[in-house]
Amino acid sequence: MKVMGVIMAGGKGERLYPLTKERSKPAVPFGGKYRIIDFVLSNFINSGIYSTYVLVQYMSQSLIEYLHSTWNLGGMTREHFITVVPPQMRLGEMWYRGTADSVKQNLNLISDYKPDLVAIFGADHIYRMDIKQMIDAHLASKADVTVAALRVPLKEGSRFGTMVINNDNVITAFEEKPKNPKPMPNDPDSVLASMGNYIFNYETLVKVLHGGNENGALDFGKNILPNILKQYKVCAYNFSDQKLPGAKEYEEQNYWRDVGTIKAFWQTHMDLLGAKPRLDLNNKLWPIQNSRHNSAPSKIIESNLQDCMISDGCVIKQSSLRRCILGNDVIVHEHCQLEDCIIMDACEIKAGTRMKKVIMDRFNTIEEKSVIGYNRDEDAQHFYIDPDGIVVMPRGISKWQ
Repeated sequence: MKVMGVIMAGGKGERLYPLTKERSKPAVPFGGKYRIIDFVLSNFINSGIYSTYVLVQYMSQSLIEYLHSTWNLGGMTREHFITVVPPQMRLGEMWYRGTADSVKQNLNLISDYKPDLVAIFGADHIYRMDIKQMIDAHLASKADVTVAALRVPLKEGSRFGTMVINNDNVITAFEEKPKNPKPMPNDPDSVLASMGNYIFNYETLVKVLHGGNENGALDFGKNILPNILKQYKVCAYNFSDQKLPGAKEYEEQNYWRDVGTIKAFWQTHMDLLGAKPRLDLNNKLWPIQNSRHNSAPSKIIESNLQDCMISDGCVIKQSSLRRCILGNDVIVHEHCQLEDCIIMDACEIKAGTRMKKVIMDRFNTIEEKSVIGYNRDEDAQHFYIDPDGIVVMPRGISKWQ
């Protein structure tokens, strides 16, 4: 069975501003040593899918450089590659007009590979997924298309594409971001939502894309799926049925998060912490690959750290950190107090600083005795303040440029 991967990585991530001020959402750093896109790429590699095109669009330079330095699999064999594809405009002078349009504009690349199945996934979510299990379900049901699905609270249903299925998991109705989503028959407080991940039979993909709307937006959730349910067999794969290798008993079963807002981004980081985290990244059977960063080991000097994740090359001197995640090469000078903070690569926090519930993008320097996160009005004069009170600092200037 020949499977090709297509990752849609063109998202603007406007609700993650200012973290997306100079980069697309999939390129945003996450969890100290990762980027958001590392999760879907790791899922592909761990699932044995080694032939992948990554479709990029908005502010993609950061993402392209990261993928070239971290995920450079090109040239090994014709069957093993991760190739970045900006809009080629083969169908006219236009950007990608939607998720399906991005695939349609690159259908020639897929056709050249001649796959049996095409796995089309988004790049914006934090989760671990054994795609082989979804493919097995797709083949067992003899489906033309399979949509990865998960149960979400009814009140959140309007954020997703929602579906109705029969007893054989065949989708009988699909609606993109409905104002009044239909609850599940056996659970009136939940809806079955699309994860934006699809398995297509190759022949089916070609037919449905050539039958799409040539003039307007072309999107899998909005245009394609609702219109093919009568003509093709479209099934749902329930993500909660997955048995992920190496998952711990205490973890949230089949953890999945859309980190599309600052609050969700911060909370998902907090889910990594503690003795029994909701998502434990220490899984030898399902590793998340990360940047090949060359730094010395971290040094903790006469400091008190509680519930923290510290990446390579950090130096922490005589300070107190509680529930913090530090990227690579972060320096925390003497007598600092940090709580509930996310500090990205190559930041320097000078002596006597106090910070609480702060997200600090890369290459920032905080002057001595700064106090951030304790006075909303004062913070708002200098930084972006999320409605939930999280202070966010945009990317600074690299000292090595």
